[in-house]
Amino acid sequence: MTRVEDRILVQEHLAHQAEPKTLSDDEKANLESRIRAALKAQDAVLVAHYYTDPDIQRLAEETGGCVADSLEMARFGNQHKASTVVVAGVRFMGETAKILNPEKRVLMPTLEATCSLDIGCPADEFSAFCDQHPDRTVVVYANTSAAVKARADWVVTSSCAQAIVESLDARGEKILWAPDKHLGYYVQKTTGADVLLWDGSCIVHEEFKYRGLEDLKALYPDAAVLVHPESPNAVVEMADVVGSTSQLIHAVQTLPNDQFIVATDNGIFYKMQQLAPNKTLIEAPTAGNGATCRSCAHCPWMAMNGLENLLSVIENGDQEVHVDPSLREDALRPLQRMLDFTAEMNLKAAGNA
Repeated sequence: MTRVEDRILVQEHLAHQAEPKTLSDDEKANLESRIRAALKAQDAVLVAHYYTDPDIQRLAEETGGCVADSLEMARFGNQHKASTVVVAGVRFMGETAKILNPEKRVLMPTLEATCSLDIGCPADEFSAFCDQHPDRTVVVYANTSAAVKARADWVVTSSCAQAIVESLDARGEKILWAPDKHLGYYVQKTTGADVLLWDGSCIVHEEFKYRGLEDLKALYPDAAVLVHPESPNAVVEMADVVGSTSQLIHAVQTLPNDQFIVATDNGIFYKMQQLAPNKTLIEAPTAGNGATCRSCAHCPWMAMNGLENLLSVIENGDQEVHVDPSLREDALRPLQRMLDFTAEMNLKAAGNA
């Protein structure tokens, strides 16, 4: 985020939040056993993002749920037969699950887990911005509220943003993009599209620093640099691979390098190490030596998902996600466009394989 008032707002949110407490091995084992039983009793499935705690990711996998990026989380929740979807992630992910599954109960370990991109793109301000540019097709990143999605023509994730904007550009459409300016600039640069950017950014990815990354690369010259496109352009320019969480995980599995410098939330290391156990993963530098920021290399809101509040919400159902029905209809249209587009894209890729 760039605007001073947005940064102040984020700090106010963080000041009132607390990360889950550290648990002993026995406490973890007890909670995990109870969570497994509660999921079965409530006909619930657990869907977790790559940035959540490794214990939660492992539980999701072992109980028949999934660990994925936001696009795959949306798909999985939409297709699974469970009557309750428990979303371990941040609020916009829970809202997306509810938009796609209005007949299902959607729960989250905490409804306070939000996102700096969401906070920095208030629906009323964004709507006014759109009204000022009626000739542009409105494309919003998934990291936004249901109200912002409802104002959009398209919703995208980092894994499909380039392809969708490229398609719109080929039709001669000009784009209004929100909220992440770094991802928006990357899409603009790689597609050549006419893109007007909202001024927002992720507090985690904006912390990655070019100078520190350059110094680290000098120490590990054979390491491949993996960067999420929400990072500043100077960092992106140093990357061997730029991509979404799922694309970066695939890179670790398929590239011949033994070492990887990873510039995204360090929660992704669990899945990377699971799928490529012989590879060495190095965390990219953030705010420098002695930094104390809560956002450094790990989202403070993702960190609010813990075993204790996960068990509590499954047993009590007191953190349910609700989306106004009329708002849901408007938000569903751009989401469904994304899902239809990516499904067709995947079919074409499979046919060419």
